[in-house]
Amino acid sequence: MKTNDSKSHRDYIATHLKGVPRSGIRDFFDIVSSRKDIISLGIGEPDFATPWGIREASIYALDRGATSYTSNLGLESLRSAISDYISDKFGVRYDPASEILVTVGVSEALDLAVRAIVNPGDEVIYHEPSYVCYAPIVTFAHGKSVAVQTRPEDGFVLERDMIEKKLTDRTKALLINFPTNPTGATLNRGQLEGIAKLACERDLLVVTDEIYSELTYEGERMSIASMPGMKDRTLLLHGLSKAWAMTGFRLGYACGRRDLIEAMMKIHQYTMMCAPILSQKAGIEALRNHDADVERMRRAYEKRRNYIVSSLNEMGLSCHMPKGAFYAFPDIRSCGLSSKDFALRLLDEENVACVPGTAFGSSGEGFLRCSYATDIEEIKEAMKRMAAFVERGARNAERGPTPFS
Repeated sequence: MKTNDSKSHRDYIATHLKGVPRSGIRDFFDIVSSRKDIISLGIGEPDFATPWGIREASIYALDRGATSYTSNLGLESLRSAISDYISDKFGVRYDPASEILVTVGVSEALDLAVRAIVNPGDEVIYHEPSYVCYAPIVTFAHGKSVAVQTRPEDGFVLERDMIEKKLTDRTKALLINFPTNPTGATLNRGQLEGIAKLACERDLLVVTDEIYSELTYEGERMSIASMPGMKDRTLLLHGLSKAWAMTGFRLGYACGRRDLIEAMMKIHQYTMMCAPILSQKAGIEALRNHDADVERMRRAYEKRRNYIVSSLNEMGLSCHMPKGAFYAFPDIRSCGLSSKDFALRLLDEENVACVPGTAFGSSGEGFLRCSYATDIEEIKEAMKRMAAFVERGARNAERGPTPFS
């Protein structure tokens, strides 16, 4: 049968997806991938190999024939390990049988959480600059994402009054991530308590992304789930990608009230079924026996943090000291370039890749994300090249109004 190739097809793309942009990080790294000999400060992935004991647990499980599906909720032994870990580290106890769901990375946990709670038109408040997926996953669930702009002069922290100004009758949930990607900001006890009290007063659910929790360098490590009245109105999401250097294992989890976990599990069982069994076996080993490895890597990141922040400030790029995660977020506004132009010029002229701040929301304009999950010698060379780039722009600025020209 002949077909009329010139005839236009109907529009098959769902309307609510059309306004969602591609990830700014991925767009930038499509450019980076075409270049050779790049020093990358862009990828949010540990440069450490997964600790051997964790890898060995997965190898041993495979050798013993662990190649099947698991319960939709995840292996009971892993859920018990998660329950013990969260109780020990955060002071909140979740029932392994009904209050914990194992997911394919914390990214799936975020998607499940939002889809399980959002009705069309519901509003979810989140803070910017933020991880690139937060606003889009709300859109995918036919909700409305509402950004709270955090400020560099305050260290990019989130306060109760900032959230309160954004509340409406349609606000259903608050999505937070501290320590934060990309700023490294953390919240102190008083700030968390203020947000918790607001959530209780306004009957809000809080979804807290704790993926960088172990990588806290200053202050007390805590979760809003541990605040008075918050366990039953919090979904605590976490995963093993960052602190345990297990990105490729794609292992995350959600902890929360039984009915919330049940709702998330319904979506999970029809779309993903279960996380890979080999990853789950490795996760048990990681949570039970590898605190020392997490601490070893945390100390290495802290040394890198101190070096990169000092270097950025010395070259004239004001950079607050991140208290967690493994990102520096320098202010490049004094250079007279947009975030994207600065990143592209730095890549083109010095072969150093960083992510434009605008990849993390409009409030990231004028900033650059530099990951220090990179070997220290690579960081030192990158800082040397970036300093030369900034100095070249400063010299040009003395000659006229167009620095870096």
